[in-house]
Amino acid sequence: MKQLIVTADDFGASLQINEAVERAHRDGVLTAASLMVSGPALDDAVARAHAMPALGVGLHVALSNARPVLPRERVPDLVDADGNFDSKLVRAGVRYFFLPRVRRQLEAEIRAQFKAYAATGLALDHVDGHNHLHVHPTLFNMILRIGREYGLRAMRVPWEPSGIANALVIGPWAGLMRARLRRAHVRANDALFGLSDTGRLSEQRVLEIIAVLPDGLTELYLHPGSSYAREEELDALLSPRVRDAIEEHGIQLVRYGTAS
Repeated sequence: MKQLIVTADDFGASLQINEAVERAHRDGVLTAASLMVSGPALDDAVARAHAMPALGVGLHVALSNARPVLPRERVPDLVDADGNFDSKLVRAGVRYFFLPRVRRQLEAEIRAQFKAYAATGLALDHVDGHNHLHVHPTLFNMILRIGREYGLRAMRVPWEPSGIANALVIGPWAGLMRARLRRAHVRANDALFGLSDTGRLSEQRVLEIIAVLPDGLTELYLHPGSSYAREEELDALLSPRVRDAIEEHGIQLVRYGTAS
């Protein structure tokens, strides 16, 4: 069986993204969205999500290129002078691993994001990470442990079968992530598409992905309405050709909460 989750990341980051998510779900093939609880358009996103009960909404844990939920004085080692998370991901990753005070602040911020999500009243369909930082061993362990306290049932594993670099670098760790999630009774996708084509998922590219979709549970993630994704991503989600191809290939559209 081939099952496909079609997810929009960065839900809540802007009104334009929220509008694109709603349109892609109501009129297109979008089945899920990952919510940034520190996003400027959070309240609007939550209101829209409550009006779309079939949309699988999850937590997009944001620890880069975003602002924290906690006040700056609670996470001084995680933010710059403007109150934004460190955008240098390698440098940040090293500090996450080696500095105990940084890990304590990370744990507090991750817990605050789960708490903020719970306050929305939305069911927690899944969890993933902005810029896929949840693959970092320190962050993965924290998110899994804290998430289970908040009803975590599914987590994205960012392994793309068509990406050579991803397979070599992330592949071994992705296998370990899946094993840890399986032992914790947390669902994970078998494959992911979108890593190699971030911001460039045109109708044609989505059709190509659908044609080679592997068996099992696959997630395709896009950024409709974002500033760096071209309008063609939203067009692809709304495309009748894409919907027809999904049906022709016998693919079942699901969210994590409805996947078998």
